[in-house]
Amino acid sequence: MLPMLYESIFGIFALFILTKVLGKTQISQLTAFDFIAAIVLGELVGNALFDKKAGLLDIGYVILLWGVLLYIIEMITQKFKRSRFLLEGKPSLLIHKGEIIYEEMRKNKMDIDELHHLLRMKDVFALQEVEFAVLETNGLLSVLKKAAYQTPNKKDLNVAPTEPQIAIPLIMDGEIIQDNLAEAGVDEAWLKDEIHRQKYDDIKKVLYAEWLKDKKLFVLPYRKIKSKHYKKKMKK
Repeated sequence: MLPMLYESIFGIFALFILTKVLGKTQISQLTAFDFIAAIVLGELVGNALFDKKAGLLDIGYVILLWGVLLYIIEMITQKFKRSRFLLEGKPSLLIHKGEIIYEEMRKNKMDIDELHHLLRMKDVFALQEVEFAVLETNGLLSVLKKAAYQTPNKKDLNVAPTEPQIAIPLIMDGEIIQDNLAEAGVDEAWLKDEIHRQKYDDIKKVLYAEWLKDKKLFVLPYRKIKSKHYKKKMKK
């Protein structure tokens, strides 16, 4: 019985570290310990079915032990507020006042493609429409659009609708996306002129740039959060 205790305790911490390494988006809609519990309980059931050496009492003991450990963890997070950030994680501010926070993207093992995917799930097809975006502890993205893109919509205001567009990324992670230049109907020389016009002397300094017809090129540099206010706000 004692080896099972050691293995169970080792398993919970090993899987917890794994979820931290993989990042929040790998366990979407689950907290870290929900994910761990699902894996371990599934393994226990598998052992009970296929391992002839594992008796019902052994399996029952490990399941009970695992349940007690999870219950203790839940009690700790309820009574000690600071432990929640360590055990459950905390929300990450990925977009702050319309700008991508590259450091937070890197901490959460995310790239621009994943961010686009999560935004599309929120019916956002142009990054320039977003004022704030928060990656929650369960891997989902909460989005607050800029005032110009919030309701009421054009139909409510009796304004003639325009043809919907999908923004075309031209620069991602400091690299020009050649295939998208042709799709947007522009060339590399035009792109570099637009970048220079917005006071950027090097493509490598641009984290992201997207094109929309009849609109100014939307450019975001590599930048950290300047204000500590929002970092503190995320910790509350």
